[in-house]
Amino acid sequence: MSPMNISRARVWVLAWSLVLVALVAGACGGDSGDTGSGTGAADAADAADQSEAVTSTTATPEVEGAQRGGSLTVALEAETNSWRPGQGSFTSPGVNVGRALYDGIAARGADGDVHPLMAESIVPNEDLTEWTVTLRPGITFTDGTPLDAQNQKATFDTYLASEGSNLAGNLAQVAELRVDDELTYTYVLTEGNAAFLDLLAGTAGWPFSFAACQAAGDDCGSQPVGAGPFQLDSWTRDDRMVLVRNESYWRTDANGVQLPYLDQIEFRPIADEDARLATVRAGDAQVGQTLRPSLVRQAREATELESFEAIGNVGGGVIFNTLVPPVDDQRVRLGLAHALVQEDLVDILGATGLAPPQTQWFSPSSPWFSETVEEAWPTYEPDTAATLLQAYIDDPARSDGKAPGSPISVTFSCPPDPSLVELSLAYQAFWSAVGVEVQLLQIEQAPHVANAIGSPDTDPPFLGDYMINCWRNGSAADPYTTLATAFGPVATEPQNFTNYTSASIDDNLTVLRTSTDVDERYAAVESIMLELTEQVPNLWTNGTPTALYARPDVRNLAGWTIPTADGDEIVGSGVLNAEIYWAEVWLDQ
Repeated sequence: MSPMNISRARVWVLAWSLVLVALVAGACGGDSGDTGSGTGAADAADAADQSEAVTSTTATPEVEGAQRGGSLTVALEAETNSWRPGQGSFTSPGVNVGRALYDGIAARGADGDVHPLMAESIVPNEDLTEWTVTLRPGITFTDGTPLDAQNQKATFDTYLASEGSNLAGNLAQVAELRVDDELTYTYVLTEGNAAFLDLLAGTAGWPFSFAACQAAGDDCGSQPVGAGPFQLDSWTRDDRMVLVRNESYWRTDANGVQLPYLDQIEFRPIADEDARLATVRAGDAQVGQTLRPSLVRQAREATELESFEAIGNVGGGVIFNTLVPPVDDQRVRLGLAHALVQEDLVDILGATGLAPPQTQWFSPSSPWFSETVEEAWPTYEPDTAATLLQAYIDDPARSDGKAPGSPISVTFSCPPDPSLVELSLAYQAFWSAVGVEVQLLQIEQAPHVANAIGSPDTDPPFLGDYMINCWRNGSAADPYTTLATAFGPVATEPQNFTNYTSASIDDNLTVLRTSTDVDERYAAVESIMLELTEQVPNLWTNGTPTALYARPDVRNLAGWTIPTADGDEIVGSGVLNAEIYWAEVWLDQ
C-alpha cells in the first residue's frame, strides 16, 4: 500500500474506534448498497495523461444568490423498470430519479464516510450485531403519513427483505427490524457486520410510504411515494417522468430557505449517447448524464456546457455467466482474457488519457487498490490463450456437450450504442483470432440489465439470461458491501451477475464483515482480487469516467450537502457515478 493509502485507511479505522469508544462510554453517535465513496483519479497519473485525466468534481455549495422556481429537464442514460426499492433496478439513471423522490437514512460525503441524513444518529453496539437508527422528528411522506419506526418495519418486512426482493440477499443477515419507540428502530443482525452502515446509504435505506404502497398494490412501483424533495406528477414509461416540488419537504438551506429550490424536474430517458448530448446542447434539456468515455470528452469540449466529472471504483468490461457453458469453464474465461489487447479496447471506448486501465474492483485512488493484483492481471498472450482454449476443445467432458475438437462458440451481448458496437466488434475480432466463434447480439439497455439480473423463477433463481455481457462493475461502498453483493449466493443475490462463488471468497468476506483491522481487511480484499485474476468471472477495460453536463444556468449540481443533527453541514460526494441529490440544485433565471 502507498503511504497515502495507508493514511486514508487508518482514518477509517480511527473513525470506527471513536464510535466504539462512544458506545462504551454510553454516548449517542452515529456510516450504499448501490454506490458511494472515492475522490476521483488523482493517483492515476502514471496511467493517464494528467492534462486529460478526469478528476472528481465536488464543489462548495452555492447558497448565496440561490433562486427558487423554474423547471429542469434531465436527459438520462436509460429507463428504470420500477421505482420501488427492492423491486427497481437502480443503476445510475435510476439512482438520479430515486434521489429526487426519496431521501436516504444515510448518505456518503466527500470525505468517503457515510453520515446520517434522515436519521439523527445510527449507532452500532460493541460487537456490531445491532444498528440502532433514530429518525429525525417531523418528517412526513408526500401522502401525509409520518416517517416513523413502524413504517420502517412494515416496509422492511413486506417489501425489502421478503422473497423476490432484489435486496433480500443484502438484508439476509438482518434477523429482525425491532421497533424501540416511535422514532427509533434497530436492525438486529445474525452476526456482526462492520460494513452494515453502507447499506443504509443505498436503496435499502430509502424510506417510502407503506400505506401508499399497500393502497397501490401491484402498481406501487409506478406510483412512488417518498419523503424526498420532489413527488410524482406523471410517468410515461420510456418517455418522461415529471416530478414537482414536495411542499412539505423537511429541509431548508443554510439561510433557512425552504428546499427544494426548483418547482419541477422532468427526467427523460434517451438511450442514444449522441442524441442525449445534442438534446442538451440544443437547450431541449438542461442536464445530461453519460458514463461513456468518448461522451465525457465531447461534453468537456462543448463550450456552451459545463461538465462535472468523476472516476470512482466503477470500471467497464464484460461479465461471464459462469453457470452457462462454455464460459462456466475457467480455461475458456482465462483464455479469452489472454486473447485481448486491453489498451486497444480502452482506445476504442475513447478513454485513453481520461481513465486508467482497470485490473480490479478498486481504482488506483482507493485505499483497497493492490499493485500485486495489477501485476497479476492477465495480459495479451495469444499463445497462452490458444493453449487454454485448446485444452477445453480437446476435453471429452467439455461442458458445452460438443464433441472433442469442435470449436468454441460464445454469444456476446451489448446495447446498440455506436461506441459499444465498435467495442463488440473488437471483442469478436480478438476472440476470432484464437479460433472462437463469436455471435454478437445488440440488446437495448433495459432488457440488457434485466437479462443479467434474471428471474426468481429460474433454477437456480437469478441465473440470468445471457452468456457474455458488456458491463460496468464496481461500487464506492465498503469492500464487504461491494463484494458480498457481487459474489453472494446465486439464489438470493440478484446482483451476483456472474454467478461466481467460492469458499475462499466466502472466508475472506467473513474477515471483511467481522474485522475493523485495516491490515486484515486489506489482505482479505487482495486475496479475493488475486482469485479473480485467475478465475476471471469478469474482464476489465478501464475505469469509468462519468459526467453530468449542463447548461450554464444550472447551478450547484456538485454542491449538495448533508445536514447534521446539530445544524452543521457536510459536503456531499459531488457527482460520483454521474449521480447527485437534487434538493439544492437551482436555476439562474
